[in-house]
Amino acid sequence: MHFSIPETEVRAGDNGSTYVAYNIHVNGVLHCRVRYSQLLGLHEQLRKEYGNNVIPAFPPKKIFTLTPAEVEQRREQLEKYMQAVRQDPGLGASETFNSFLRKAQQETQQIPTEEVHLEVYLSNGQKVKVSILTSDQTEDVLEAVASKLDLPDDLVGYFSLFLIREGKDGGCTFVRKLQEFELPYVSVTSLKNPEYRIVLRKSYWDSAYDNDVMDNRVGLNLLYAQTVSDIEKGWILVNKDQHRQLKSLQEKGSKKEFIHLAQTLKYYGYIKFDPCITDFPEKGCHVIVSAGNNELNFHVKLPNDRIKEGSFKVTRMRCWRVTSSVPVVNGTANGSGKCEVKLELAFEYLMSKDRLQWVTITSPQAIMMSICLQSMVDELMVKKSGGSIKKMLKKRHNGSLRRSDSQQPVKSPPLLDSPDPNREPIVKLSSKLTSVTLRGISTSNSANDLSGNNFHGNYAFEGIGDDDL
Repeated sequence: MHFSIPETEVRAGDNGSTYVAYNIHVNGVLHCRVRYSQLLGLHEQLRKEYGNNVIPAFPPKKIFTLTPAEVEQRREQLEKYMQAVRQDPGLGASETFNSFLRKAQQETQQIPTEEVHLEVYLSNGQKVKVSILTSDQTEDVLEAVASKLDLPDDLVGYFSLFLIREGKDGGCTFVRKLQEFELPYVSVTSLKNPEYRIVLRKSYWDSAYDNDVMDNRVGLNLLYAQTVSDIEKGWILVNKDQHRQLKSLQEKGSKKEFIHLAQTLKYYGYIKFDPCITDFPEKGCHVIVSAGNNELNFHVKLPNDRIKEGSFKVTRMRCWRVTSSVPVVNGTANGSGKCEVKLELAFEYLMSKDRLQWVTITSPQAIMMSICLQSMVDELMVKKSGGSIKKMLKKRHNGSLRRSDSQQPVKSPPLLDSPDPNREPIVKLSSKLTSVTLRGISTSNSANDLSGNNFHGNYAFEGIGDDDL
């Protein structure tokens, strides 16, 4: 998640006075509006719980009214503070930090706590309507959806809720995976746009975990619906013969066999992003990026209109970072609350045994890409330590999952559409972009700030011998 405070606002207080409000953005979208005193209260609470040695420095109080220059300095300091807290594994995952952001989000959007109905979509377009509170966090909503579908407790963690935007052409843009510090109902309704919706989708990358999910009827139906959807969107490549086999299995109702065949197809389990810009292999190239199989896959359109393909393994990324920039007017960021944010994902890649190179992607989905990288790495680290995906799941400490009396079955999707016969052929960009393990992501608000504090190195990164290249 990319935290930024790109702007401040002068707002009226309860007694007629004015105060400076700091607009906290997540992924370039306004999440909440807070005062310095509120952030100071958060800092003091974290300091009590974790001690001075763990907590990053907080901008000091000022006796006199701040000048515009001092307000801007404090904004920058608070932004760095929020980023540092979020990046710390303990602080960023703490209930103190997350509950602060949830409460601030609800107060900013002025949505009272009440019972509401929220529609969550499955991959096949089916809607699951759940009864929740507006103040329910992401995990609460996920559990409510699982309850409605009768998905077993031990499989809930294999799935996540994603915020997507439906395109007019029927496509969809993945905005982000909903996080523990937000309220899904508030997040989606505050956008005031019917094109945004919440979708349930599997949240792991290794297809070996499919077997756990397919052992359950509901899990099988969810995975089957997602696989059919990904094929129809063109995310999974299918030739005519494979399409004929898949359609035959679908007509027979052989869902497990259908998924097993799909697992052998190119780009199974990948998330495909909207067209964007990259500086690889040269600046200004148009590219379609997909994430899956522990890699970022590039379909690059070169200046001569040739299409080439290459993959960058997460295990060969020494580090990565997300940067954002906003328009500056008269020396300060736009304070309208609707600033245009330019996002970039940059990673340092081991091209050969002794050559590292930065690769940059400019895309509104840069944070979603970085979240995919981080989750791939987390999964790799768990496997490397001999653990299982279930150990990664975060469970509530205060009770079991709610169960609904009216459990909702998952409907089968319609039969597959014919594959596109005009799909462009792909030329391999490189066969030498292969395999080290990464840990962590960091953020910065300045594309020109390359100081070491703005990204985390990969402490598990290892040298690769010539034989591996």
